[in-house]
Amino acid sequence: MTRRTFIKAAGGTAVGFALYTYLPGGGVRAMAEIPGGTLGPGDVPKFQTALLIPPVMPRAGILTMPGGKPADYYEISMRQISQQILPAPLPSTTVWGYGAVKTASSRGLLIHHAPSLTIEASVNRPVRVKWINDLVDAAGNFLPHLLPVDPTLHWANPPGGVADRDSRPDFTGQPTPGRYTGPVPMVTHVHGAVGVADDSDGYAEAWYLPAAADVGDFAQTGTWYDFFAGKAKASYGVTWGPGFATFQYPNLNRASTIWYHDHTLGMTRLNVYAGPAGFFILRGGPAGDKTVLDSRTGTVAVLPGPAPIEGDKFPPNKTYYEIPIAIQDRAFNTDGSLFYPDTRRFFDELADPYIPDGPFSPIWNPEFFGNMIMVNGNTWPFQTVEKRRYRFRFLNGCQSRFLILDFSRIPGAEVWAIGNEGGFLAAPVNLTATNNSRLLMALAERADLIVDFTNVPAGNYLLGNVGPDEPYGGGLPGAEFQPADPDSTGQILQFRVVPAVAPDPTTPPRFLRLPSSTPLPTATVTRQLALIEEADVGLNEVEEEVEGPVEALLGIVQSGFTVKKLWMDDVTENPAVGSTEIWEIYNTTADAHPMHIHEVAFEVVNRQDILSDDDTGAVQIAPGSVPLPPESWETGVKDTVTALPGQVTRLRLRFSTPGQFVWHCHIVEHEDNEMMRPYRIGPPQPGQPA
Repeated sequence: MTRRTFIKAAGGTAVGFALYTYLPGGGVRAMAEIPGGTLGPGDVPKFQTALLIPPVMPRAGILTMPGGKPADYYEISMRQISQQILPAPLPSTTVWGYGAVKTASSRGLLIHHAPSLTIEASVNRPVRVKWINDLVDAAGNFLPHLLPVDPTLHWANPPGGVADRDSRPDFTGQPTPGRYTGPVPMVTHVHGAVGVADDSDGYAEAWYLPAAADVGDFAQTGTWYDFFAGKAKASYGVTWGPGFATFQYPNLNRASTIWYHDHTLGMTRLNVYAGPAGFFILRGGPAGDKTVLDSRTGTVAVLPGPAPIEGDKFPPNKTYYEIPIAIQDRAFNTDGSLFYPDTRRFFDELADPYIPDGPFSPIWNPEFFGNMIMVNGNTWPFQTVEKRRYRFRFLNGCQSRFLILDFSRIPGAEVWAIGNEGGFLAAPVNLTATNNSRLLMALAERADLIVDFTNVPAGNYLLGNVGPDEPYGGGLPGAEFQPADPDSTGQILQFRVVPAVAPDPTTPPRFLRLPSSTPLPTATVTRQLALIEEADVGLNEVEEEVEGPVEALLGIVQSGFTVKKLWMDDVTENPAVGSTEIWEIYNTTADAHPMHIHEVAFEVVNRQDILSDDDTGAVQIAPGSVPLPPESWETGVKDTVTALPGQVTRLRLRFSTPGQFVWHCHIVEHEDNEMMRPYRIGPPQPGQPA
């Protein structure tokens, strides 16, 4: 069943990147499951597996930095493993996961898992990580990708050798190529790291292959690897080598929930889908937990805890009341293997003309929506909770899926937002009172929630999702779009509510006085940027015309017109070191895009309606429109923001660290096909790659 067949069953029509649309008041629900692999979601029992609470990554040691400052040191590799994601006795799944390969403690857990163990860090205390690409077999030969790699994109391109790496290959005069089966490049990005130097940011062209015995003539590193290796040697005294790179994070963020994942050029969607990602939690500092006050007494508030710490037993022998929760969508085959489409036909039946005879990449899919929900590495788990308050750190780690968390099916529960990806909000937000116990989460966004189960009757309840099984375009479920399939992707996990074992010592959220964030300075530069779609017309297998996306693009707005830019084009965003700017992101597409800007934490200023003309590229502020303030859960600072269609989203950013970084859409299928651009803070660096 192709995705287009599903669209027809749902009674919708494809428009641009939107898979189907509904008239006001809802639409016709499909009488078929969301397409995926050979294992249907109806064949997977739900709520059979207890939620895995990720343990803490063990340190390899503690370093003494120049000047005597301590730093935490890790050695972490990415390996291929077998993991029980589906409930037993269904087959296990081959995935990739990060894990420590060295521990300074006898109690340190040397476990590889997907998602991976949590790095616990402290504000202003550096972390240094040796990231190792260990995707090799027992004989030391490279392992090919688990998933279909499309070599027609602008991608890392190791088979191109040094001369043609990090390029879009030219297949003129050749047959349409099949999937790439060579060694897999990787480079790790800590998403949300503030003030990190460019050599440690996981730049998409700084990838490296495993130190395999049979890499042959493949380019073993990306274009920027050697340059950054030299910088790291000069700055930190570390030496990079075959199959690894050593990055350093100054941890200048506010206390917050950030995370790490692969960021290889043109392959992020596949590498992350294969499994490697994990939480990176920053604690302490001037906006940490101990600065949260109880407004009744003026004393330090008590937040739900404990959370896992380094050295805890695994499985744990204590109860956690602060829990990180990574939500991802996946699809599977009956043998337990991950399913990801290996043809463009899956998305919209486009069968011709593929590159090099036409504009369409043969394997890349413009979006992918898995038909099963995986939480912390298991499909549809359950979590036993007492009748008391819990702190949940949520991450939307899906491919293309916006989530709308729905706690409304838990009678008596009270849900408060206290933080986002940039740390604590300006004030607690009672989502139960103001938002019907729901929260929109874009791709890569995090939400720090306190959920009070005190008044929930004992029993089993569902955390739902009423986001769409299609690209999100704004609006309300049941009105502007159909909510997720209530039998599959509309379910996230089950809470099993039991009596509390002791009185709850935590401060009720309404009495929390959260630490304020220092407002960014007044901006001196305003940049107008654009989100753009490219579509074309092809043929399906019976030679009927089909319109479909070619790529998603970023660009600039110049004299009232959008100008498209590719990854390979010269840098157009070049803030001065120490400057503060307003970035106006004009979304001329039909869908919302989660925009992530590396290196900085920004403020959401406002949003405003725009008018755009697809034919001419003209764009302007809609006459009579007024700026709309950010949502209550978008206060403070963020690193990812939803840019809604038909609007300009304004951000305020301060640029303090010189170097080469990127900004991009975090729908990873878009990011991998031109919806990512390099940007540079300060002047070009001597000796940097062209």
